[in-house]
Amino acid sequence: MILESLVIIGFALGLDFTFGDPKNRYHPTAWIGTIISKLTPLTKNENPYLEKLGGIFLIIIPVVVVVTLLLILDSGISFLTTDWITIIVTSIVGIILLKSTIAIRGMERYALAVMTSLENENLDSARTNLSMIVKRNTSNLDKNHIISGVLESISENTVDGVTGPLFYYAIFGLPGAFVYRIINTADSMIGYKSNMFKNIGWFAATCDTILNYIPSRLTGLIMIISAAILQNNWKESYKIMIRDGKKTTSPNAGYPMAALAGALETKFEKLEHYSLGDVETTLTKEHVLSAITIMKLTSILFFGIVTIPIIIALSFVGWWIHA
Repeated sequence: MILESLVIIGFALGLDFTFGDPKNRYHPTAWIGTIISKLTPLTKNENPYLEKLGGIFLIIIPVVVVVTLLLILDSGISFLTTDWITIIVTSIVGIILLKSTIAIRGMERYALAVMTSLENENLDSARTNLSMIVKRNTSNLDKNHIISGVLESISENTVDGVTGPLFYYAIFGLPGAFVYRIINTADSMIGYKSNMFKNIGWFAATCDTILNYIPSRLTGLIMIISAAILQNNWKESYKIMIRDGKKTTSPNAGYPMAALAGALETKFEKLEHYSLGDVETTLTKEHVLSAITIMKLTSILFFGIVTIPIIIALSFVGWWIHA
């Protein structure tokens, strides 16, 4: 049902805006991470081809487990006494589970933790907090590059933690959102090009690249609209996204990052890797707060501009096929 799906997404976003994430031991993403970490040592092999094969199973196993559990749960709910009770229970369970794939408030909390450390002039603490949300080595970063890392992470998380799950929920329901989250989590854990992970993590990294191709570009465009509504520099946001979106090693991450850099009229820089934007400026907490606001508005607009039309279109296609 269209209305049921829209209610689930709307309340899931509202829950995350209001309460954020529960403690890790209650969070499905933490359980997924635990499964991946337990399986990873089993995939190590001197033969690179066997390691790559292990990397495939490292994704397939949690995907099969999680999708099977979701299907069993859905089947169990369908046996409830009346249609209305089924709809209510399905909606409540859907809200809770979809919310677990979304991380807006969590990203805000991590970003502000870094800024609090900087306000207390504790660079070491700021670097440590930053290392929890970025892949790069943070041990020698100065204040400006620390804040740049925070801003880049906010833009990437807008896709990984919000628009990506919503996009695949709109198409495939809860299994789509959770498969996306599994692959995204695996990529963040093992999707490195180091000797240790280059074979094991190649499949997770490849799948993540494919899945994020459309959401990342749509998110960049929605960020430009958010910038216009919030009276940031939307023209610069568009210009920088088009010009610098392809500069990152990732074929996807650069688009929302460049859009945010342009909107804030600043420059994001990862040392020895890329520079996005034109304006050399001292980054401050105000930039971070503006980025968080853009992330939140982009999440809401993505729901309205992208997710709702997909759900309605697919519902009509399904109705037409069965008519």
